[in-house]
Amino acid sequence: METKPLLKKLSLLSVVFVLVSCASTNRLTLSVTEPAPITIPKNITRIGILNRFNNAPKNVINRIDEVFSAEGKNFDTDASNKVIEGLTDVLKQQNRFDIVTITDATLATDNTGTFPLALSWDTAETLCKTNNVDAIYVLSYFDTDSKISYSTKQAFTQNVLGVKIPVLEHHATANTLIKGGFKIYDPTNQLILDVFPFSKGVTTSGKGINPAKALEALKMRKDLVMDASRLIGEHYALGIEPYKIRVARDYFVKGTEQFEIAKRKAQTGNWDGAALHWERELTNSKSKIAGRACYNMAIINEINGNLDTAIEWASKAYSDYNNKEALRYLNILKYRVSQNQRLAQQQQ
Repeated sequence: METKPLLKKLSLLSVVFVLVSCASTNRLTLSVTEPAPITIPKNITRIGILNRFNNAPKNVINRIDEVFSAEGKNFDTDASNKVIEGLTDVLKQQNRFDIVTITDATLATDNTGTFPLALSWDTAETLCKTNNVDAIYVLSYFDTDSKISYSTKQAFTQNVLGVKIPVLEHHATANTLIKGGFKIYDPTNQLILDVFPFSKGVTTSGKGINPAKALEALKMRKDLVMDASRLIGEHYALGIEPYKIRVARDYFVKGTEQFEIAKRKAQTGNWDGAALHWERELTNSKSKIAGRACYNMAIINEINGNLDTAIEWASKAYSDYNNKEALRYLNILKYRVSQNQRLAQQQQ
């Protein structure tokens, strides 16, 4: 009675195995350099950094992070200064700019939810001239919002006689949202080079035999929020640097014996050797095979950094042989060319 279901399962497994083993493509990954997210002109050599955050008086009843902690009313100010500290330290390490810290109480804002009105170009230009800088990083707004939740559950503890007795255990969890935003002003060209709103959550929890003990265990929150704030600044400073990513590409490994040989050579890292076998199939009488060979020639040219030639091969694979994968790949290659152009402009 069990035979037919068992045979059915075995049949399904064999189908899956055949589908996997007959895959017509393999995947490779390669390293690609992306342009910096933020472009700062090369003629800018001195940078000012301004914190516009103003720790204005707030309704402490609604400020849970002040009511339930011993950090005091300067908590947000300290956290915003950590953002500036992280930004400043990494910019200095990059050795690209001279860094100047700007302090101007008249520009302080108590807007903690969204970007305040942008600095006027006259104001930005005056700041640059007064501080002898070319552009200004501005922390436009900043805030930390905390929500603390309580719960209780039954636990057990031992009395002096070693007998387990039930107790009510209190749990407290604090969810703190750090939020703010940067702008980079270039008064000379009257351009805002970047606008960067940010938000990051920090969660801490504690427990104890009463609510006070549970809350006391949340004291680590301050250190975690300060560390997270500094990381925000460090991350933003890295936005002016190109970065590397790994990208995936599929190439054809099935169709003829030449593809099989090329597959083995590619698996050993001999990509140029694999390309010699793909070239032999470019004139194959079967359009499907010739199209795959053209597609793979685009792959080898991208690997070797010849993007224009790769585009030519991918275009041929699609236009002459209707290889559908080639059209998608063609768009990827065109995007890479545009990114390389941006990268070249940043390095001029």
